[in-house]
Amino acid sequence: MTAIITANRIAATALTTLIFASSLALAQQPKAAAAATGGDAQPTLLGQYGDWGAYAAAPGGNKVCFALAKPKASKTEPVGRKRDSSYVFVSTRPAENVKNEVSVIIGYPFKSSSDATAEVGTVKFAMYTQNDGAWIKNVAEEARMIDAMRKGGDLTVKGTSGRGTASTDQYSLKGLAQALDKVEQECK
Repeated sequence: MTAIITANRIAATALTTLIFASSLALAQQPKAAAAATGGDAQPTLLGQYGDWGAYAAAPGGNKVCFALAKPKASKTEPVGRKRDSSYVFVSTRPAENVKNEVSVIIGYPFKSSSDATAEVGTVKFAMYTQNDGAWIKNVAEEARMIDAMRKGGDLTVKGTSGRGTASTDQYSLKGLAQALDKVEQECK
C-alpha cells in the first residue's frame, strides 16, 4: 500500500511541476503555441498572496489546484554549486481525494535513499525523496505540517544531492493561508 501511495505522490508532483514549468515556458511563446498544447492543462493564476501563488489546471479533465512558492533564500555547501530552480507546492486533487499534499522540487536529484527535512519554527518533519522531489514521510502528519505552515513565518527545507551537495532553502510563509483558502475554494 505504501508503494502505491508513493508512486501516486511522485506522479502527481511530476504532473504539477510539468504543468507549472510548461506554463512558464509558454508565457514566452506566441499564443498559437499555447493553444496547440491544450489550454486546459495550463495553470491559471487564481491569485497572488504575499509570497505564494494559487493556481488551478485541468490536465486530462481532472482539476488540480495548488499553492506554490519559490525560496526567499538558498544556500549550498560547497558554496556556488549550480542547480535548477526549487519550489514548494501544496496540492489538491479532488479526483484522487487528495487535499493539501506538501511536496518540494529541490532542483537536483537527491542522494539515493536519503531523507530531506522540512522545519517550521522548531517543528521538524522528515521527508522521503525520489529523484528531485520530496514528500512528508508520515502522511498522518501532513495536516499538522499544514497547520504549522499556516501559523509559521518560514519553512526551511534541507537535503543532499547525489553529488553530495547539501542545500538549505528558506521559504516565506507570508500569504500561504490565503493561497490555501483560494485553492480550497476553487478545488472542492
